[in-house]
Parts: sequence; structure tokens; C-alpha cells
Amino acid sequence: MAVHLIRKNTVFQPDSSRVIARFLYNGEDRSKELISTILALDAGTQVRQLNSVLRKYAKRHRNILKVFERHFRKLEVLLKAMQIDPQDLETNQRLLIGAYFTMEYSIEAAAFFNPSIVADPDQSGVELGETRVILSFRATGEGHISSIVFRSALIDQNDDIVIDTPGRLLDSPEHVRNHIYKKKSFLSKLGEMQDLDNLAYPALERKLTETFTYEELKRYVEETSGLSEMDIAGAVFLREVMWLASSHYEMDFSLDTDISERVIFPIADTEKRGIEDARFVCFTDDKQERTYFATYTAYDGVNILPKLLTTRDFYHFKVLPLHGEIAQNKGMALFPRKIKGKYAMLCRIDGVNNYIAYSDNISVWRKATLIQTPKFPWEFVQMGNCGSPIETRAGWLVLTHGVGPMREYVLGASLFELESPENEIGRLINPLLIPNASERDGYVPNVVYSCGAFVHNQSLIIPYATSDYASTYAVVNLEELLEDLIVDKN
Repeated sequence: MAVHLIRKNTVFQPDSSRVIARFLYNGEDRSKELISTILALDAGTQVRQLNSVLRKYAKRHRNILKVFERHFRKLEVLLKAMQIDPQDLETNQRLLIGAYFTMEYSIEAAAFFNPSIVADPDQSGVELGETRVILSFRATGEGHISSIVFRSALIDQNDDIVIDTPGRLLDSPEHVRNHIYKKKSFLSKLGEMQDLDNLAYPALERKLTETFTYEELKRYVEETSGLSEMDIAGAVFLREVMWLASSHYEMDFSLDTDISERVIFPIADTEKRGIEDARFVCFTDDKQERTYFATYTAYDGVNILPKLLTTRDFYHFKVLPLHGEIAQNKGMALFPRKIKGKYAMLCRIDGVNNYIAYSDNISVWRKATLIQTPKFPWEFVQMGNCGSPIETRAGWLVLTHGVGPMREYVLGASLFELESPENEIGRLINPLLIPNASERDGYVPNVVYSCGAFVHNQSLIIPYATSDYASTYAVVNLEELLEDLIVDKN
């Protein structure tokens, strides 16, 4: 029997009025000239210019003065190179300079898509049959730079998602802390990533102290790169060193922000062109403690790097890269618990087929086993997961995407053994969801795509994107879906 899928009428649309204040920098020479021009203004003009900016923008941001001050501090090295002591400047001067080095960025002006969904850690006050959830989205703005944004919502007894009214004052992390590295573990991670047989490695190793910060490492790398005997392999190695180091950081959002106001915007060099397709999952460890993980793809404009985002409360986040031979492609999705004492991850290392990997270390992934290849015409081009597996009484339920003629993306479903998820025990012959007439047109036509589904009561809630522009969701009876999955006895 065919699965009865119900499309809901709710559409999550991009909203160009949602902006954050970003640092604006146009190079050393232009920045020096701009600072000199600002400081050449008389004191009265400086005050009037600052007041004009505040009238226009104070109500559009949570604390615009704090933003200006933060952006001014980013210029301290430049100011000292101009023989200007930042401490000698008046408050109005610092804030006005910060304003000139700030721009508004519309987070989701271009697209609001590829959603995932998890239960909110706070379920207080919900009625019987309801669940409070957090939806994440890939938001894209000017220059097609992607970030992660959130919405809080309630799923009621009728499987309707009621989104809480989003806050209007978007906020970047209040504090961002680079990782403090230990020499032994850092060199070990480098060994996992690449061959250390080059001229730069021993020179850098001698410079490293037992512990060091990102800025200290940057200085060591600059000193090493200036050695006369440096070769091409050494130069590549040093770029990889900085690439690895910039991938570790932590961030904190202000406690007075609503979750809809927290924006995880690219911070590290490895993700400067976008944070793509976060797959959130609530992971339960051996002590029954819960942590929210999200695998995502960092893009620097040339290379991609799988990363892992970690949080317990959606205020404090840690970010680290995923290492190993198979951590090289998009679409990694973590299982919500360990299997036989190991972490388990779905992945697609060849861009076409689905694999599973196991590891003792959540950040290192070395070997993968092929578990699924395209079987039906609607997935002949390629297939992949649509988020973390969902544990059911019949097995691990995995939503998949398949690509067929005309690069049409559709959603399917598969079932895998609970304690041996490398074994596929069922797959839908026909797609679960195909783009309909209202979903075919958008930034990328003929695509439906999801980064995670959620079981609510007896229903499977599937948030999904339509043609890489907007998002909506559909509902399927879980038992009906499990019964309809075909057992392949061969």
C-alpha cells in the first residue's frame, strides 16, 4: 500500500528584514585613509555623525554601541601601525570609527532552506500530546554566504507546527574564544590529516610551546614560512596548519536573546564562504546524558570541510573539524547513540552511495562500509541521507534523497537493523516526496531536501526545503511507513 503523506500549508519564507551587523574591512590602505579622515573631523561633527547613525540603526540591533566598540577593537593593530594609541581616543571617536567599519547583512534575504528539527531541551509547560521543538535552517544572504539560524515552535496534537513569533534583534555570538592547543595532540591531528615529511614540519615543531593560542601559532607559522629553505610541500603544509587551527572555536550568545535571534555566521577561515546543511541530532551517551550535535559542511570558496557543532543549551556552542580519510564529503549524519560501544555516522564518501562509519573518537573517522547504492530510477544519479537515523521498533529509519532525470531531488526512506545498521532491511520502491507544481521553481529548481525529521506521537514530521528557496513540512504516519518499507530478502 502507498504511504499517505500529508503536506502542510505552513511555509517558512526568507525575510530580508532580518539583519546582523558585520565587520566591514576594505584593506589596509583604504582603512588607514578612512580612519585619518574620520579623526580629522572636528569634535562637534564627530558627535553629530555618531548621533545620526544611532537614530537610524539603534532600534535595528540589540546593542549597536557594543557592536561598534567590538569592531573598533579589531582595528587596534592597524591603529598602532598608524602610531595612534587606541586608549588616547575619545569614546565618540572610537564608536564612530566602529560605525564606519560596520555593515548590515541580511541573513536570509536569498533563501531559507534545508531544515532539521530536534526536541527543545525545555519541555516545561507543554500540554499532553504536544512537543516543543527547535528547527534549524540554512539561511543565505548576499554573496550566497550561508549561516545557521533557528526557530522555536510547538507541535500540537494535530501535528501542526506553530512557530513562535521570531525576535527582531538578531545577534552574533557575544563571545568567541579560539581554542588553546596542546602541542602533542595538535601534532597528532596534523598527522591524521596529511604526510608530515616536509621541510616545514621540524622547523615548526621546534617553535611550538607545550600550549599555544591561535595567534601564537600564527606567529610561529609566519616565522617558519620565511625560512630560506622552504619548499612547495612545506608551504602547503603550513597552510594546512592554519586551516586546522582556525577550525576550533567556542561561542556564547547573550542570555537575553531569543533562540530565533541567535545566528551562527561563518567565523573561521575554513567556512568564510558558508556554513551549509547542519544536521542536528539529540545524542544520548552511556550515562543517559543528552548533547545536541550538528554535522555541517564548512566552505571556504574552494574546499569543503566537515565540522561538528556541539551544544547542551543552544547558548554555548563548540566547533571542531572532523578528521580522517572519510571526513571529506558533504552529508555526514551522526546516529543518536553509540552502537556496540562506538560512535556511528552515515556518510557519502564517493558522492553517489551511502556508507556507514564507526569510531571510538567522535572527531576522527577513518573507515567506512558501503551500505546502499542507487536501485530505483529516481535515485540513479546519486543518493544520500536526509539527516540522522531515527530509532524505531522495526530498525533505524533513514530518510534519503535520490537524484534522477533532470537532476530532480526526491525523498525516499530506508530501514536498517538496529544493532547492525550496515544491513539494509527495507527501502521504498517509490519516492516518499516529489516536488509538486508549487515546489518546482526556486533558486535551484526541482529539489526537495531535508536535514532531519522528528517523531511526534505516532507521526513522522518531515521539514523540508523547496528548490533551495523556502521551507515547509509534511507528515506521515510512522507505523504506516514502517509497514510499507519493503524487506529485501536477497
